[in-house]
Amino acid sequence: MWDFEIGRTLGIVARTWPFVLFRMVVYFGITVAYIAATGMGAGVGYGTGHILGEGGGPVTFALWGGIIGFGLVSAAVYWIREYILYIVKAGHIAVMVHLIDGREVPGGQSQIAYARQVVTQRFAEANILFVLDQLIKGVLRAITGLLGGIAAFVPIPGVSGLVKFFNAVIRMSLTYVDEIILGYNIRSDSAAPFDTARQGVVLYAQNGKTMLKNALWLSVLMWGLALVVFLTTLAPAAAVLYAMPGQLAGWGFVLAIVFTWAFSAAFIEPFCIAALMQVYFRAIDGQTPDPEWDQRLSETSKQFRELKDKAAAPFGGWAGAPAS
Repeated sequence: MWDFEIGRTLGIVARTWPFVLFRMVVYFGITVAYIAATGMGAGVGYGTGHILGEGGGPVTFALWGGIIGFGLVSAAVYWIREYILYIVKAGHIAVMVHLIDGREVPGGQSQIAYARQVVTQRFAEANILFVLDQLIKGVLRAITGLLGGIAAFVPIPGVSGLVKFFNAVIRMSLTYVDEIILGYNIRSDSAAPFDTARQGVVLYAQNGKTMLKNALWLSVLMWGLALVVFLTTLAPAAAVLYAMPGQLAGWGFVLAIVFTWAFSAAFIEPFCIAALMQVYFRAIDGQTPDPEWDQRLSETSKQFRELKDKAAAPFGGWAGAPAS
């Protein structure tokens, strides 16, 4: 079946409880902001509709008010995405990497400060890590095509839909590859993050079958648990809008999705990342990047070529690296 140990993975996540709590604060805070902004927007719209009494009445105004509130929070989340990646995700990954390797890390709130120091040593500024993360995400599309893009080779009528679904599942299973490469970067203790990331991507691709198998199993576990959380929270989310007009009940469905996303980001995502990093580190042990895979990715991915260009720059693309 899978190559990771569920018990050990849960233990690693449990030992990083300061970051789990930190994630809860961040992602559930975002959820509360969605609920509050949507509710307030709908309330303001409903009142405005009563005053104006036109354009479909208060229900239409309430609906648009909710949409505007939801959109404003989405825009805010988009603008703080670099901070979330740099402080929350990268820091958590740094601690989990050290625990996977059997290295001791501080406990309590000092764990977050320790992780931030590790991340700063590797990437200096949030924008460096963000650019690197976006390049890796772009390369994933090429890896998906090379590992699972089989639609073009199945000419049997009626099978193309099934193949497209299969490829969609593969793309979904590659969600955490950028986090795995980030973990490899931190584990390598490299001062050339773009060059190390290039090597990490090639190593991932040449072990693609092993990684894909485990990623698919984790996808099944993750989405199964997320479905349970969604069904559990659907009723409470709908209750938040109970006092609203009946035609706005659909917002309960939307808010349940947002809450499920927050729960997944706080609890499920760290488990998946820790599990896949264990598999990845074990798979690449003693290996070197395969030039053939390097060539394949260069031919199929613009982002990989850009990653190589940055890796060829002084200090592996990091202008802030020390002169030594």
